[in-house]
Amino acid sequence: QVQLVESGGGLVQAGGSLRLSCAASGRTFSNYAMGWYRQAPGKQRELVARITNGGTTNYADSVKGRFTISRDNAKNTVYLQMNSLKPEDTAVYYCNVGTVFSNYWGQGTQVTVSS
Repeated sequence: QVQLVESGGGLVQAGGSLRLSCAASGRTFSNYAMGWYRQAPGKQRELVARITNGGTTNYADSVKGRFTISRDNAKNTVYLQMNSLKPEDTAVYYCNVGTVFSNYWGQGTQVTVSS
């Protein structure tokens, strides 16, 4: 019943920008932290950014100053604004929310940054 639907991925040149969106349905997640993860082939999935229910954020060192996570609780949606993209940002990006009982994941959206 719970779904996280992502959009906004694509192909961009280095230095460009993308805005990822993840719209949740099935329940309201305003009381929980939400985050974005990414995974490249052959590599571990890593946390990119996280935002708590109170709006505090944290970022991987590799994206600090370039990425911004935000949320709109009225829309039950979390965003990731990605600026100054680098080829090393190329990965499948997943949104995530964890409750007391379950962790939910989006389907993943491909972000490819060309040189």
